[in-house]
Amino acid sequence: MSLILNIETATTNCSVSISKEGKPIVLKEDNSKNYSHAESLHVFIDAVLKETGMTSKDLDAVAISKGPGSYTGLRIGVSAAKGLCFALDKPLISVPTLEALAHQVICSEGAIVAMLDARRLEVYAAIFNSNHQEIRGTEAQVLDENAFAEYLKKGKVYFVGNGVEKTKALINHPNAVFIEGKLPSANQMSVLAFNKYKKSDFEDVAYFEPYYLKDFVALKPKS
Repeated sequence: MSLILNIETATTNCSVSISKEGKPIVLKEDNSKNYSHAESLHVFIDAVLKETGMTSKDLDAVAISKGPGSYTGLRIGVSAAKGLCFALDKPLISVPTLEALAHQVICSEGAIVAMLDARRLEVYAAIFNSNHQEIRGTEAQVLDENAFAEYLKKGKVYFVGNGVEKTKALINHPNAVFIEGKLPSANQMSVLAFNKYKKSDFEDVAYFEPYYLKDFVALKPKS
């Protein structure tokens, strides 16, 4: 039996779940527009453990959504996950954020573009087939009316994530399907973390870092 704590903090969604044999059994998340990770993450971890009647010692592993995404959100999530792994002597599993996001789309054919909003007209995007297998790796992509044209020519393309809103404003194609209101969640991390657990595909807790894709740029506050 495997009990895995899944932590997702790559966007504004502060999300925590516990899964058993790859299936989520409890989920706690705050999907508000404001980042609540610093205040909520450890509260949510305690809550899901209490709801299942377990303690942290009962866990077999801790899984973290590794990015790309918010610099601050990723750092908070990874720090919490590494702290638990160190304290409990449990393995750390990393799950690609966009791969987990793509699993929110169920389709029989076509391509899935999992995308997270970046600055200005840019998104972090990866492309998957209908079986959720990656067919193009994660890139920082500047959007215009011709973005993803090669996939749209072939068939339906399902866009999912918080980069959808500005993509929808630029791409007008009959094969484009925009799935709005979706953010990465610990719910979809379960099966991916379990698959890695079965293969003992673990991270080095001491040296693991989030996948930022781009360097952090501090913005000046508005006056």
